[in-house]
Amino acid sequence: MGSATREALASARKALTALGGAVDLATGEALFAAGRTIGSSSQLLAALADPGADAVAKTALVDAVFARSVTPVALGLLKDVASTRWSSHDDVLAGIEDLGLRTVAASAPAGVSIESELFSFGGIVSSNAELELAIGSKLGSNAAKLALVDSLLGGKASAQTVSIVGHLVQQPRGRRIGELLRHAADVVADQAGFAIATVTSAAPIAPEQLERLASGLAASYGRELRVNQVVDPAVIGGLRVQIGDDVIDGSIATRINDLRLQLAG
Repeated sequence: MGSATREALASARKALTALGGAVDLATGEALFAAGRTIGSSSQLLAALADPGADAVAKTALVDAVFARSVTPVALGLLKDVASTRWSSHDDVLAGIEDLGLRTVAASAPAGVSIESELFSFGGIVSSNAELELAIGSKLGSNAAKLALVDSLLGGKASAQTVSIVGHLVQQPRGRRIGELLRHAADVVADQAGFAIATVTSAAPIAPEQLERLASGLAASYGRELRVNQVVDPAVIGGLRVQIGDDVIDGSIATRINDLRLQLAG
């Protein structure tokens, strides 16, 4: 991530925070829809991502394209995105998606755990190769993907989770479904003030051991952590822990692979 994007993201998130309770699910969905519209038009994306273009002109362009199709709050956030400089074209889309995810997360009723629902859905998809292909295939239509998501999540997950997954399958931006869901869960958790640690082991970890691990990681990272446990016999033994972009891999499978690479070299 370039310095321009870091500054732009900070500005966009500050603008979202300033809105407080003014954001709702409709605002988040409007941001998602706007991001897909921008992503489908190379000319529009290029105009908004142009670092040399006048900020006033770019916000006027946003107003002309979206004033009648998005909520006023979403329009204001889109103008904030347009008025700042981004490091790349894809970063503009990533920034709008980030705002959409945070807005949807902020709209969730008390007691709704979007990140847990995303994790559960990810487990269902990853355990079924045909389902993963149907959701992630570039050949499938968006309508078919949305219908599939609705059949899997409708009535079983919150409206916020359905909205997030529906957007991700329509605009994956080159990412696999597992990566999409993990990233979305991380953003949702960050908006709520905590981080997610995904712990992968060959067999289930005892609750008391998992609690000690979570406490140790939280102390190291200096923030609240919630643990998602994944059981994967392929790791053989040991643990693999992922927190955001950080990976702590102490699995035996990794050590064996490292040894093979050393022998091959």
